[in-house]
Amino acid sequence: MAGPHPIADPAPSDGFLPVQVLDGASTRSFHAYLHIPFCRVRCGYCDFNTYTSTELRGEKQSDFAARMLSEIAFSVKVQQQAQLPARPLASVFFGGGTPTQLPAEDLVSILGQLERSFGFAAGCEITTEANPDDVSKEYLEKLARAGFTRVSIGMQSSVPSVLATLERTHNPVNVATAVALAKSVGLQTSVDLIYGAPGETMDDWVASLESAIELETDHVSAYSLIVEPGTKMARQIKSGLLTEQDPDELADKYELAEAMLSAAGFEWYEVSNWSRGEGARSVHNLAYWRGNDWWGYGPGAHSHIGGVRWWNAKHPSTYAQKVTQGESPAVGRETLDQKTRLEERILLELRIADGISIETIKALNPDANRWISQYIATELIDAASALRGHLVLTLKGRLLADSMVRQLLT
Repeated sequence: MAGPHPIADPAPSDGFLPVQVLDGASTRSFHAYLHIPFCRVRCGYCDFNTYTSTELRGEKQSDFAARMLSEIAFSVKVQQQAQLPARPLASVFFGGGTPTQLPAEDLVSILGQLERSFGFAAGCEITTEANPDDVSKEYLEKLARAGFTRVSIGMQSSVPSVLATLERTHNPVNVATAVALAKSVGLQTSVDLIYGAPGETMDDWVASLESAIELETDHVSAYSLIVEPGTKMARQIKSGLLTEQDPDELADKYELAEAMLSAAGFEWYEVSNWSRGEGARSVHNLAYWRGNDWWGYGPGAHSHIGGVRWWNAKHPSTYAQKVTQGESPAVGRETLDQKTRLEERILLELRIADGISIETIKALNPDANRWISQYIATELIDAASALRGHLVLTLKGRLLADSMVRQLLT
């Protein structure tokens, strides 16, 4: 299970939103994230807010869709009371956990409630994450008929020994089957990869990238493994059972991913994400990186509306109790000041291929030109883009993005 919530203000039980959320609301797109917290087993590296069947304290998976419908109805009331403009959803994302642990009918029911409540913008992207062992053609057909447009499959690796270290239980052969089935019913496909697992060799990573490319999927996410405190893997490393990978080797693996995916026709559009052209980029994830508005439904889900951010109770039983009583399931909230919002824009927008305006950076750090000149000289940013007033990372810059953000924020 995930670590503790951040320290913040209490969240009002009626969900009341301050007037600041109206400022510029009509210029921001609106999105929905639905957190399905159920997993058959918990992987040793996982720090997400997930629960196996023995950890639900009497709450039933079969009741979960009804709980989420209640929260959606509550969110409609809160937005109406705040006098937010009616905005159709530009994207919907079912994440987890493992959304496909629920019957397809449950996901379809939740999606239908969102459409009735908010409507969908033209071309609305509707995604679910999926475990390759969970989905059949019949399951995916039900989703496609209901309006789902995209499925993101947790591949992680194609190498059995790496999957075993990560404690991923799916059969790697089923990844190709799931991708093929999703394509056959008209869904866009994405696969998630993780590199840097203890013991993973460069040859292992090459094999995983080759397998992902052979799938001819529309999108690939490749994340460096982060060993989170409190996880089983963190304890294994601390005890010497596993060994963390060297940062230089992780950088080599990232550069290899860029080379192989680029050669296969993928374009990077965010530090850890590649797509086959702009039409296959994740609209939902871009909404996060660009600071748009989203409502997060479900246990532990985070929301952000106009610089106000809040997060729900983590355990499904606590969440269920609140929503069935007609209360906000949120347990903490913060209102971001202008400085913090600028800091977060730099942190997130610098990571995307579109980059960030230099004027935005200078609004926070008047001394930014000193760093920008240095980044051009050391080839961390694209010089031509910088001359046009935009900061865009080079491949070398992507490897050092976090340290660059720290410098720009000082």
